[in-house]
Amino acid sequence: MLRLFAAVLFALGLYAAGPAHAQDSVTCESRDSKYRECRGFNGRARLERNLSDAPCIEGRTWGTRNGVIWVNRGCRGRFVPSWTGGGGWGGGQAGRTIRCESTDNRTRECAAGFRGRAVLTRQLSDSRCVEGRSWGQRGSNIWVSDGCRGEFAEGRGGGGWNPGGPGGNPNYSVTCSSSDNRRHTCGFESRYGRPVILRQLSKSPCIEGRTWAYRNGQIWVDEGCRAQFGTR
Repeated sequence: MLRLFAAVLFALGLYAAGPAHAQDSVTCESRDSKYRECRGFNGRARLERNLSDAPCIEGRTWGTRNGVIWVNRGCRGRFVPSWTGGGGWGGGQAGRTIRCESTDNRTRECAAGFRGRAVLTRQLSDSRCVEGRSWGQRGSNIWVSDGCRGEFAEGRGGGGWNPGGPGGNPNYSVTCSSSDNRRHTCGFESRYGRPVILRQLSKSPCIEGRTWAYRNGQIWVDEGCRAQFGTR
């Protein structure tokens, strides 16, 4: 009975059976804006790249549970295990990120254990995450407020940072700005890997997949997003 049920789901394109290997990536697509489930990982997944024009926002248009990744409302993305990170981290520090969330617009402090400067790698909230205003660092901890929800990593100068690691360059960054709320593109050297937000410079939120994205060596920003991008 279970095999028959799984076969039906697979035929309908709602589920791709079988766990992914620990280092694989999974592409999951919401076709015709419909809900779909895909094989996941033995743990939480993270969005490595948004492949659709529709925004991929965790908890809203995609999520992960019990080894399954789900997508909805046109989101199409490439997902990897949450413990994998970009090049440039050494040893046991690979991919070390923390999530910190301000619920009910309250200030919250999260234990991070960072020895270097923290960077915002992904904004998860509609409320903007602006360093010094709605998030910051106190010693080794991260604080957030005013509804900011984000994922943070230890940036340049941290004990886990290896500037000689593959793809990483702590001195390389690009500032890209959406002037007059219009879409603008900026070149980003692909040899350094996939960009992340080092610092949001605008009051308008910079949300990956909605107001900024990276494709084929180009960063695009829209709706007033202005940020400094680099690698970690």
